[in-house]
Amino acid sequence: MEMIDASTLELQEKVVAINRVSKTVKGGRIFKFSALVVVGDGNGIVGFGLGKAGEVPEAIRKGIEDAKKNLHRIPLKGTTIPHEIIGEFGAGRVLLRPAPEGTGVIAGGAVRSVIEVAGIKDIRTKCQRTNNPCNVVSATMNGLCRLQSAEQVAAKRGKSVKEILG
Repeated sequence: MEMIDASTLELQEKVVAINRVSKTVKGGRIFKFSALVVVGDGNGIVGFGLGKAGEVPEAIRKGIEDAKKNLHRIPLKGTTIPHEIIGEFGAGRVLLRPAPEGTGVIAGGAVRSVIEVAGIKDIRTKCQRTNNPCNVVSATMNGLCRLQSAEQVAAKRGKSVKEILG
């Protein structure tokens, strides 16, 4: 897996979820925040990160830093993905299906955030088994990272793209 340098890219940032967590101590409750953030260049590069801190802006900043360290290149076929795939993580399961041009992004909440910053314009998705944003984003990223273009499949099999596509 190649390393992608975030400093050379024009990245969009999107906050998917902010969660307040509390710890009860002798003197009362201590509140902290966790922020789930996705970043992408809108052209097939996307990553996500989780930041935790005592203040919301600090948690978001940490999430963005974490996301920039975990960037992945997604193979695209025009404005959609090359093939159907199911991404899984924990209890999260996300079905990603290519769609014809003009369909738009048919996706809910956390999946939509990842798809939009990745630059995918036409796709149909279905989130199954859980709606926990952390697991859904991880499952979406798992599915997107396992996508393969026709060129990659042809290279693995030692054939031409024409032979693969028929």
